[in-house]
Amino acid sequence: MRKSDFYYDLPQELIAQEPVDPRDHSRLLVINRDSGKLEDKIFRNLTEYLHPDDCLILNDSRVLPARLYGNKKNTGGAVELLLLSPKGTNRWEVLAGPGKRAKKGNILVFGGGLLEAEVLDIIDEGNRLVEFHYEGNFYNILERIGEMPLPHYITKHLDNAERYQTVYAREPGSAAAPTAGLHFTPDLLSEIRKKGIDIGFITLHVGLGTFRPVKVDNIENHHMHSEHYELPPETAELINRTRERGGRVIAVGTTSCRTIESVKLTNGKVKPSEGWTSIFISPGYKFQVLDGLLTNFHLPESTLIMLVSAFAGYQNTMSAYSHAVRERYRFFSFGDAMLII
Repeated sequence: MRKSDFYYDLPQELIAQEPVDPRDHSRLLVINRDSGKLEDKIFRNLTEYLHPDDCLILNDSRVLPARLYGNKKNTGGAVELLLLSPKGTNRWEVLAGPGKRAKKGNILVFGGGLLEAEVLDIIDEGNRLVEFHYEGNFYNILERIGEMPLPHYITKHLDNAERYQTVYAREPGSAAAPTAGLHFTPDLLSEIRKKGIDIGFITLHVGLGTFRPVKVDNIENHHMHSEHYELPPETAELINRTRERGGRVIAVGTTSCRTIESVKLTNGKVKPSEGWTSIFISPGYKFQVLDGLLTNFHLPESTLIMLVSAFAGYQNTMSAYSHAVRERYRFFSFGDAMLII
């Protein structure tokens, strides 16, 4: 398929600039994969579509305040870093700007000296490999001096940084939020459990590679960047138990989907796993575990709308997006959700 097959026209005013309050009052478009039927609901209606013995798989990764503003040590020139992914003890792959102030060997200073970064190398696509030097706890320092890395299409200031975290976020490491989970509240999660629906957690640290534009016309030639994931023993056991009893495995977000589909089955069972995944899911992909997907509305021509099309069906997906535009749904990170079952 061609990249242009996944284009749709989106009015600028439908790009959500702030989250809905309360979280579970966002809208929910429900898609039946078999019939293509669409239903307009509210997110708190989610439990109507979940059955006892189903399970939800959530990504508990926590977004780092990964945007750092500082200066070049020897000249004082302003510099900005965006943390992308850890590459060993105190080493990170980062985006740096302006590049001329982040040459190999340069020392960059942040937070008045709380944090220093030495540029070790220039790597793929002009990203930098840096080594941080500091006293104390790295993540505590980030919380003090870093800023939340909101996507470029969100131009409004976010007063409460926790609104760009899920209520169950606990493992720091992402450069962007697993946004499908932003709609959940503690009360809704409690209601889901009371209905007999189990909840399991994976961790996939979201890198910006997930959101890089597809630059090739033939999508089969697109190369995905790697992201680190962990599927723990208790979640593997939950998925296997759910499948054995005839329940559905429903991924909350494309990150949860990519994680469980990255783990190879052994004798038909999911095994605990940890590693890096660069899986690219597009139409024609054969799903091995997934029975349902809860996700937000994604950018035109993105790898994420391609993943949704692989699961929901291409025509179903593009029809659903046309419907969402007509009905004035809110799009992207702080936007509304869709449930595909």
